[in-house]
Amino acid sequence: MAKMSIPGDWTFQNTEVAAAFDSHVREQLPWYDLATGAIAHIGRHYVPDGGTVVDIGASTGNVGRALAPTLEQRKARLIAIDNSSEMGGVYSGPGRFQVADARTFDFSSEKPDLIVAFLVLMFVPVPDRGELISRMKAALRPGGAIIVFDKMHARAGHLGSVIYRLTLAAKYEAGASPEEIIQKELSLAGVQRPMSERELPGFEPVFRFGDFAGFIFERPS
Repeated sequence: MAKMSIPGDWTFQNTEVAAAFDSHVREQLPWYDLATGAIAHIGRHYVPDGGTVVDIGASTGNVGRALAPTLEQRKARLIAIDNSSEMGGVYSGPGRFQVADARTFDFSSEKPDLIVAFLVLMFVPVPDRGELISRMKAALRPGGAIIVFDKMHARAGHLGSVIYRLTLAAKYEAGASPEEIIQKELSLAGVQRPMSERELPGFEPVFRFGDFAGFIFERPS
């Protein structure tokens, strides 16, 4: 597959980005499939018979495809939301795809048992994150969970340099050229803002690779 052109300002609302997204994200984030598998494994513990899953920033349906066996076995439904209609054009996951902004989406009306935000919140403006997370928590059915995987603030000192180089090395070894790595980093300026763990009160860590980490929030039964 031909390499896609990286936009000067990164956006998912781009036909070329949507068409090449699956290969691009695996090249830029070599642990992507490992994290997806972790989400599917963790998530199946919170999807009951007849339950509901909301996949935020669903892109092409990666999370939905990973959860598909659980959804089918338990006759559960999935609502995939993304603010990119271009992603809707290439969506190939289960359930219902809806072009929507998570900041205004009515989570409560869906009564979700599981909400997944995979590499999403880092693209939400910082002032809007707290309210979004609070609304997701409030919408969960008792016993439900929210899974968040995102880029986190870089560590300080020498360890921060070590972790950053680990991320660069993984991209390079997965086939991304130095030019592409730099282009992507620069394209994210002003578009992507890493998360702080302070923005995730009540969440527990479940995954980490370099500056990327996964967390879960459980609503008591």
